[in-house]
Amino acid sequence: MSNSNIQDDVYKLESTASDLQYAFRDKLRDLFLNSPLSDDDLLFNIGLYTRSSVLVKFIVLSDLYKRFKHIPGMICEFGTWYGQNLVLLENLRAMYEPFNKQRQIVGFDTFEGYSAPGEKDRKESGVWVENSYSTKAGYKDYLNELLQVHEGNNVLGHKRGVHSLIEGDVCRTAPEYFRTNASAIVAFAYFDLGLYEPTLAALTAVKPHLVSGSVLLMDELTWPESPGEALAFKEVFQPSEYILEKCELYPSKCIVTIK
Repeated sequence: MSNSNIQDDVYKLESTASDLQYAFRDKLRDLFLNSPLSDDDLLFNIGLYTRSSVLVKFIVLSDLYKRFKHIPGMICEFGTWYGQNLVLLENLRAMYEPFNKQRQIVGFDTFEGYSAPGEKDRKESGVWVENSYSTKAGYKDYLNELLQVHEGNNVLGHKRGVHSLIEGDVCRTAPEYFRTNASAIVAFAYFDLGLYEPTLAALTAVKPHLVSGSVLLMDELTWPESPGEALAFKEVFQPSEYILEKCELYPSKCIVTIK
């Protein structure tokens, strides 16, 4: 089975869409690929082809950004995949605080997909296929350029240095990054690592840099397919240290606010 077919199977295991909805997704893709719009018009009218299940991610990140924008410090994402969230966060920064060029945005990813599940993960699950959610060779450089272009389109775009992409195993890169950046304050962190060991390493590394009001978004905290994320979270944080709530528009995700 090809890597593409394996990835498609993983998507379906994670999705709640019906076969009929998948058929409409295929139709939407075909309409996009055969759009009568010019390339410039297509980019300007991309909402024509944005599904509600994708649009909700935009809205959730926007709502969360308004929660933490009064908190100083950086934004981190652990598990970036293609980097859409990083691009959205850069553009939300430009919308909500256009003159805040001190708001660093840092993404951590292997760019090689998931590692093998460990003892505290659900090994029998078909979701955690090693190297699923990998990107093509050289994608980090492409994403870095994409982030720079978005930044250049935004206010104070001539000022560079807002974004960093940290490539490698987060079990090594996250502790190393925060040792090197010991003065860092983290206002927002998005965790989408799924498995126990990398989640534990990232949470442990970031915790000393959180402040009262810092916000974490946990992607799989209550998902039975991913017990490792919750186990890691409970190991690092005591209930007295945070407020936990379900994400209203995206109930599979959980919002953590540090007390």
